[in-house]
Amino acid sequence: MTPSFDAGSLAFDSNDMARGLRRWVEQESPSYDPAAVEKMLALAARDMAVLGAEIQPVAGSTGFAGCVKATFPHPRKGEPGILIAGHMDTVHPVGTLAHFAWREEGEFCFGPGVLDMKAGNYLSVEAILQLQRTGLTTPLPVTVLFTGDEEVGTPANRAIVEAEARRNRYVLVPEPARRNGGVVTGRYAIARFNVTTRGLPSHAGLRLDEGRSAVREMAHQILAIEAMTDAEAGFNVGVVHGGQWANCVATHCEAKVLVSATTEEVLARATERMMALKPENPVVEICVDQDVVRPVWTTSDETWALYSHASALARDLGFEIPHQNSGGGSDGNFTGALGVPTLDGLGARGDGPHTLGEYIVKESLAERGRLMAALLATLGA
Repeated sequence: MTPSFDAGSLAFDSNDMARGLRRWVEQESPSYDPAAVEKMLALAARDMAVLGAEIQPVAGSTGFAGCVKATFPHPRKGEPGILIAGHMDTVHPVGTLAHFAWREEGEFCFGPGVLDMKAGNYLSVEAILQLQRTGLTTPLPVTVLFTGDEEVGTPANRAIVEAEARRNRYVLVPEPARRNGGVVTGRYAIARFNVTTRGLPSHAGLRLDEGRSAVREMAHQILAIEAMTDAEAGFNVGVVHGGQWANCVATHCEAKVLVSATTEEVLARATERMMALKPENPVVEICVDQDVVRPVWTTSDETWALYSHASALARDLGFEIPHQNSGGGSDGNFTGALGVPTLDGLGARGDGPHTLGEYIVKESLAERGRLMAALLATLGA
C-alpha cells in the first residue's frame, strides 16, 4: 500500500472542531445510565444523518445502552469496507459537569470523556465530512459503529461489534493516542470478576464478638488480590459495596475486580488464582464469579501492513505514530482477535483518561482528523 492522498489540503480547523466536540462532551453518558448514553448516541446519529448516513439504532440489553450503526453512501455499499468502531459511554457520572465542566485553556480542552473517547469519535465523523466536501469517493465503503457499554466490557454490544468487523476489511478504532502520540497494534487481555463475601450477623454495639464481618473479610481479600500484581498481570479492585448499618456486623460484601494479562496463558493463570481465593476467616464464605472477558489481540501480518500504511501517511502529514501493544482494553480486542486488520489509538492526543483532569491537545483534532481522512481515502485503493 502506497500513500497517494494530500490530506494536508483538507480544511480541518481545530477551533471549529472543538466547538462541535463540546456539544458531545456536554451530553454526559456514563455506562450505568443507559438513558443518558442513548441521548449521546442519538446526538451522534443526528450528526451523521446530516452527512447522508443511513442510521440503524440497535437496542441494548442487560441494563446497558445499545449502539448506533451509520452506513455512508457509496457505490459499493454492502461490500466489505472500513469499520470505524468507537464507544460513547464514559466513566463520569451524570452531574460531573457541575464540577468538571468543558473548558478550553490555551492549547488544551478539558471535560468528562473528552479524551476517552468522544474526541476520537468526533474527529472521525469530521474526516468523513471533509472528504465529502472534496467530492472524493473513498475506495471502500465506510461504516461507523458507536457503542454504549465499552467501559464495562461491552457486555451488550460485543456480538454487534464482532459481526460488523467480520463484514469489513479493516477496523479503525479512534481510542486516545498513546502518550507519545502513537497508536495501538495489539492489546492485553482483560477479565472482570465479581467477588462476594458472606459473614455472620450480630449487634455491633452489644455482641460484636458473635459476628463475623463480610466487610472485614473483603478487606483481607482486597490486599491479597492486589498483591498478585506482577509484570505480566495487573489486579485491581475497583468497586466495593458492603454492609448497611454501622451498628450491625456486615453479613454481605461485594467487589468488582479487573485483571489485565499480557497473554492468554497469563490470563488463564490469573483466572485460576482468582477462582482459588480462600477466606482468611474460615467461618466466612467467599464466592468468585468470572464476568466479561476481552481476548488478547496479537499483531498479525495484516495489522502490521495496515500500521505501516498509516505510519507512512502520518509521516507525509509531518508527524510520527510509533506503535505498541497496550493495556486498557478496547473493542479493538474483539476485532483484532478475530483476525480482522485493526488499528487502534487513532484518536486525539491528551492525557488523564478516567480522571477529573482528562484533556485533549486541541491541535490534535485536526492532526488526527487528517490522518483518519487519509486512511479512508487510501485504504483499498
